Amino acid sequence: MFKFSFAAYFLGFVFVQANAQSLNTLTPKEKKEGWELLFDGKNLKGWHAYGGKEVGSAWMVDQGAIKLNVPERAGNKAKNGGDIVIDKAVNGDFEFKAEWKVSKYANSGIFFFVKEAPQYKNMHDTGLELQVIDDKIYEGAKENTHRASDFFGIANARLREGNPEGEWNQIHFIVRKNKLTVYQNGFMVQEHDLSGTDWKQRIAKSGLKDAPISKGIIAGGIGLQDWGSTVWYRNIKLLRL
Repeated sequence: MFKFSFAAYFLGFVFVQANAQSLNTLTPKEKKEGWELLFDGKNLKGWHAYGGKEVGSAWMVDQGAIKLNVPERAGNKAKNGGDIVIDKAVNGDFEFKAEWKVSKYANSGIFFFVKEAPQYKNMHDTGLELQVIDDKIYEGAKENTHRASDFFGIANARLREGNPEGEWNQIHFIVRKNKLTVYQNGFMVQEHDLSGTDWKQRIAKSGLKDAPISKGIIAGGIGLQDWGSTVWYRNIKLLRL
């Protein structure tokens, strides 16, 4: 017979509460290391629409996460949506962490090295995209660079370790001494030498062949893509090295 244990219940409650309170906060270790929050779980302060406008109303805060709400589309974007970018660009080495989840068949991306300038009409014309997507879209299809944690149009993830739609995925993106490394859910999925021939050739053959990154400029904003489907982001953190 099951016996109720108040002590066990209480400890479990405390554990759940502690984890809930840890959303969108920095641990003591992260504070000591110099990490900064890019989203506090309350508002979108520190973000703007790509091109310098205010964040569209389709981007909202939902249960401690940035949510792109898409009840209606305008082309391939959410109505009153659009891509969003952090206010302060990143220059030099850095680490970035975030968690994301998607709705069924959703497609989005986290962009790095974004340069906002008139010659770059779209964020995807300038930024390196780490795919955020429900991989079921490509179930049964040939291998491509469009699945979760791929660099879109540039490089496949080494492993397919993504969690399915509705579940959170963790990303850790590191740029240090011209080496780019990405971990998804604790597994290394990308590793590149940004000064190496292989990387340069990949960029030259991609849609970023005219972007600043093609000239070796490893700097710029970090953005979240609106591709007309509902996605969520939380625990977004940055460490400038």
